[in-house]
Amino acid sequence: MKLITLHNVSVAYEGYEALQQVNLEIDEYDFIGVIGPNGGGKTSLVKAILGTIPHSGEIRFAPELFAHGERLIGYMPQISDFDRAFPISVHEVVLSGLQGRRGFRHRYTKEDKKRVDELLEQYGIARIAHRPIGEISGGQMQRALLCRAIISEPKLLILDEPTNFVDNQFEHELYHALQALNERMAIVMISHDLGTISSVVKEIVCVNRTVHRHHSNIITPEQLANYNCPIQLLSHGHVPHTVLEHHPGDGCCE
Repeated sequence: MKLITLHNVSVAYEGYEALQQVNLEIDEYDFIGVIGPNGGGKTSLVKAILGTIPHSGEIRFAPELFAHGERLIGYMPQISDFDRAFPISVHEVVLSGLQGRRGFRHRYTKEDKKRVDELLEQYGIARIAHRPIGEISGGQMQRALLCRAIISEPKLLILDEPTNFVDNQFEHELYHALQALNERMAIVMISHDLGTISSVVKEIVCVNRTVHRHHSNIITPEQLANYNCPIQLLSHGHVPHTVLEHHPGDGCCE
């Protein structure tokens, strides 16, 4: 089932075209790693899907993505985009993930709060449930943001650079958790580290103003020849590391 379909979607900021004529489908249980250069449009792609920036073209959502008047898309932002000076506890951060369903003024139920407690326990941060977010570590904050993103049981989970500012232990735990979550939801994850995510995701989307989807988590020169997408491959241990060069038409290799 196609959850989201983008057709000729473009995004422009003050005359600069961040995304150009994007066509992309996100299916149920997809696990897509989104890569590309800084400023190439990765975050613009996510924000267009979330509806937080204007765009041209068409984005269609499956009816199954809607329930109780909300869109069942969980979003885990970059940790640097979240105001950690705001006077709110870890428990309250996770509970806020239900605002789309409950509304800002609706009182949360005992079941809602119990679900928060269960998630905090599951992801190892129950002991800091009532600590202010300004007093916790980057890894603890990322765990809280993940709980916040999935508390509404979304059909699609979007993560923007989820492993920034965290240690290797959290990164390993996160990828293990995402593989389990992918059994019940589609996942789109922006990352700059293709060498690591290629062992986790199912497919890779390269964004550099235009979008190229590679129907594999391991990109080979033979596969990319079909997309007119040159690459250089390096190997690091058991995990292949791929460096993507410019796509034809980017204005850098013509």
